Amino acid sequence: MMLWNTVDIADNERALLYRRNRLDRVLEPGRHRINALAGKTRLEKYDATNIVFDHAKAKFLLNTQAEKLNGFIDRFELTDMQVGLFYRDGHLVDILAPGTFLAVWKGIEDVRIDVIDISEKFAIDSKLLKLLGRGLAIGKSRNASNAINYVEVPDEHVGLLTVNGKFQELLQPGSYGYWRYNRSVAVKLLDLRLQAIEVSGQEILTKDRVSLRVNLSGSYRVIDPKIVALKLNDFANFVYRELQLHLREAVGTQTLDNLLEDKDSLNVAIADGIRSKLTEYGIELASVGVKDIILPGDMKEILNQVVEAQKESEANLIKRREETQAMRSLHNTAKLMENNPMLLRLKELEALERVTGRIDKISVYGGLDSVLNDMVKLSPNS
Repeated sequence: MMLWNTVDIADNERALLYRRNRLDRVLEPGRHRINALAGKTRLEKYDATNIVFDHAKAKFLLNTQAEKLNGFIDRFELTDMQVGLFYRDGHLVDILAPGTFLAVWKGIEDVRIDVIDISEKFAIDSKLLKLLGRGLAIGKSRNASNAINYVEVPDEHVGLLTVNGKFQELLQPGSYGYWRYNRSVAVKLLDLRLQAIEVSGQEILTKDRVSLRVNLSGSYRVIDPKIVALKLNDFANFVYRELQLHLREAVGTQTLDNLLEDKDSLNVAIADGIRSKLTEYGIELASVGVKDIILPGDMKEILNQVVEAQKESEANLIKRREETQAMRSLHNTAKLMENNPMLLRLKELEALERVTGRIDKISVYGGLDSVLNDMVKLSPNS
């Protein structure tokens, strides 16, 4: 029967020696002789380079066996309103959640826990945020993504910060971080740039009961993000619905002829009707305009016929006006020639010139005098 058992502990190891299921002592690196006759023994070895004393009953052991463990193990415990920053040799390696209990081996590394009170203040300091922001969330800490709400507000945007469903403040462009523990923190981004909107394919009856399909386009911007956030659930849908309703109202109060003659009046009516309503909800209407007014097939054919008849009537009117003007001119010319033989003779010579210009050969009887005096006569007495 062996009186002594020999145990070797490596340089990176620490061991808990139990005798009769009670903690006897901590074994440091080296060779140890254990009295086998003093009772049944059990040995638990730990790799101390892992730093954390990973024992299911670590807190119980440190509370009940403090005189045996305090020289080898440090303990850290956070309240429900504290967050811990876990440093090893000056490097931040983890974030400890509220209520965490942590035991670490002494003498292996320089270990410290920086405690942050989050009972009132939940925003993360800008210097600490640079360290905790993207870096920890990507890979340095398994708890960072659950611990931190990291937000970036781009240019021409604002962030709406809500805590436990209640609006807190507007965030200007930049980076922000908030502790998630013990509260629900959310940031909603609002775009302050000019936004375009289309209201297409609206089937609307005019005042004279003609069915039209109208396409409308507009642009708007958010000018008061706080009002938009507090009063509207979906502001883009709100703008669309208001444009749609005012378009229907404006078209329904005008006849087809009025709409076709002056589309700009329709744009003005829509803009005047909606602008004050949008301003009340923190939105500015920049522009609005009707893109297309599409008629049904049969109505389009009727209108084409009307336009064709109108154009034909206008052409006939112009033709009659020109004929009347020509007759008046002939009448005036005839009156002048009636009292002026010389003018009449000039007209005869002009007519003779036009006639002879169209003839290749001419036979003359009676000499040149006959050609000049008898060939063209405008008056029977000449």
